[in-house]
Order: sequence, then structure tokens, then C-alpha cells
Amino acid sequence: MSQQYLQCGRYRLSVTPGRRPLVMGILNVTPDSFSDGGNYHALEFAISRAEQMIADGVDIIDIGGESTRPGIPPVPLDEELKRVMPLIYALRDCGKPLSIDTYKPEVMREALIADADMINDINGFRAPGAIDAVKDSTAGLCIMHMQGEPQTMQQQPVYDDVVEEVTAFLQARVEAFNAAGVDHDRLCIDPGFGFGKSVEHNYALLRNTRKLIRTLDLPLLAGMSRKSMIGAITGKPLDQRLAGSIGAALAAAAQGAMIIRVHDVAETVDALNVWHAGMTDATAI
Repeated sequence: MSQQYLQCGRYRLSVTPGRRPLVMGILNVTPDSFSDGGNYHALEFAISRAEQMIADGVDIIDIGGESTRPGIPPVPLDEELKRVMPLIYALRDCGKPLSIDTYKPEVMREALIADADMINDINGFRAPGAIDAVKDSTAGLCIMHMQGEPQTMQQQPVYDDVVEEVTAFLQARVEAFNAAGVDHDRLCIDPGFGFGKSVEHNYALLRNTRKLIRTLDLPLLAGMSRKSMIGAITGKPLDQRLAGSIGAALAAAAQGAMIIRVHDVAETVDALNVWHAGMTDATAI
């Protein structure tokens, strides 16, 4: 991979191959997210959680105001804004890049006004007006693949070749940003683990992380924390998937993923630090 940094709003983050991956901490201000729904719904609890993430060594804080777990209906625009905007304003000077996890162009615009540094879109910026909402900013942009919609995406997802199809989708979205004049160093990609994929699809993508990076020549974000793909291998329920999630994070890091999105920040930072210290030869992507 030729890209050495990710331009992320007020921050320039190193994504040089061979360095320790960045850790993105998940901060959901929702009552119904699959893992931590309701835990940080109140502003004071969300701020306290962000402060703990910072103490634990987080590199990016990813704020979400709408659950995208399978079967959950969409959140109205006004409700999502009510959930996320006070938190963005409260954390804007926390010293860490703030990412907003949204597919709504209106939320993107408001978040950027409030100094959000990154837009993380599960819909790959396909909504009408999404690229226009972000193209003139300096925010980092994470383009994710999702087959279908959150309400139905896990109902028997089908691919002829999941790796090739996900790669082609992401390439097309990158080209759309290129056509809009967006600098390449603002972009990163996410294969969308768990978003319209079976367990087999997810692990095929994980095994081919290095191929995705080489083909698209962009930093890759891997988000597998506590997901059902972990439970399918370990047989563990949601609240017992820490070890499996760390294993997935290390597997992605070993193949060159440069951003790891997780619920358990302290444990993942420790694991990645030890893994990186033990690497004798960091192979370039």
C-alpha cells in the first residue's frame, strides 16, 4: 500500500504499513445496539465512556446514533441528530479524532460543522447527496460494503465470489469519490464484516484482507468486535467474545489492516502493542 497517512479532519493519522494499527473505539448512543445498546445513551455516561477510551489508548472515537444490527428499523433523522450532536460538541476538544457512524447526508453535514473528523458510512456513501455532503471537507471517509439493508441483510446473503464482489463495489465507490475530486489520502475501506454476509463470507474476506488492500491501495478498517462471526467459531455468547474478538483483530492486523474498530479498547490496544513488538519483520502491503 502506497498511502502513508489518512487525512482525518483536524488530524493526519499514520497508516504506514508495518506500524501498529490504529484502534477505533465504538461509542454508541443508542438504546438498541447489538452489544452495548443503552449503556451510554445518557450524555454524561457517553462522555465518561469516551474519557475512559482515551485513558485506554484509543486512536479514534466512533460515535453512532443508530443501531444497524439486523432487523432494526431506521431511526428518524431528528432523533439521530438529537442523540449524536450534543456528544460531538462535548468531545470536539478531547484531543482525539471524532468519527460519526452515519449514512444520512444531513447528519454528515451537521457533524462536519461541529468539527467531526471522519465519516464512517455503512452504506458506502450511496445515499443521494452523501458525496456532496462530504467532498469539500477535509474529513476522513470510510467506505463500507453492505449487501442489502440492515433490516434484511442477514436473510440468506448470496454471492458468486464474495471477495471479488466486495472488491468491485469498493472500487466503484472509490472511483465515484475520485470523480468528485476527493483526495485519495482521505479515503479508507471497510469490507463490512457482518453486513449482508454469512459466517463463511466473513472469514473469506478476513483471509483475503491483504488482497483487498493490495487491489484498492487504501487503508483498510476491520470491524469484527463481538459479532456473530466470532460466536460461530467460539460458541460463546455476546458477553464472552472478548478473546475471539482480539483474535480476529490480530488476524486482520497481520494481513495489513490499519484501523481496528472495537468495543474493548484497553484489551485490544494491549494485544496489538504486544503483537507489534513481537513482529520481527513488518512486511509492506
